[in-house]
Amino acid sequence: MKSINIQAAKTHLSRLVEEAVAGEEIVLAKAGKPLVRLVPYAPAKAARVGGQLAGRIWVAPDCWSSDEDPFADSLEAPFPGLAPALVAAEDQTTYDTPKS
Repeated sequence: MKSINIQAAKTHLSRLVEEAVAGEEIVLAKAGKPLVRLVPYAPAKAARVGGQLAGRIWVAPDCWSSDEDPFADSLEAPFPGLAPALVAAEDQTTYDTPKS
């Protein structure tokens, strides 16, 4: 990384631009404090466009059937895979107070 004062950069701007394009990292400073970094120009990437998979995705007719409730099971067992004793411990509303 090369740091150069702004006043010196004015004098040697064309050389600094060539160095930046070649891959050198150049920081412009004022009174020893870094202010900006000189980097090569990179054109903006094209905006992303959707729809590339249109007509290629197939959804089963019963995929979103209305007779199934995907959240019903979560109401009965809110923490799947957790031991019932651990779930019951979380449901307790009374707490032991520490003895002084």
